Amino acid sequence: MIFLALSSKERLIIINALRKQDRCVCELETILDKSQSTISHHLRKLVVAGLIQGYKKQKFTYYHLFKEEFVKNLDILNQALHVV
Repeated sequence: MIFLALSSKERLIIINALRKQDRCVCELETILDKSQSTISHHLRKLVVAGLIQGYKKQKFTYYHLFKEEFVKNLDILNQALHVV
């Protein structure tokens, strides 16, 4: 399930953005230059895989990385896949 969730360049970019700080959908729209519905689709895949979690803050839903051990190995994964 995890590898399927990471099979998209967009989802890898989201993971890297969330590594730096929690983000809402509107911030991820800007980072990826994609629509809200596209971002939500990718976020849903990452949530189902157990890699991220969302929480409400006022009227926005923010997302953060969930698996600490995944975060520790993210550099290795990025190097292997040549993702910046």
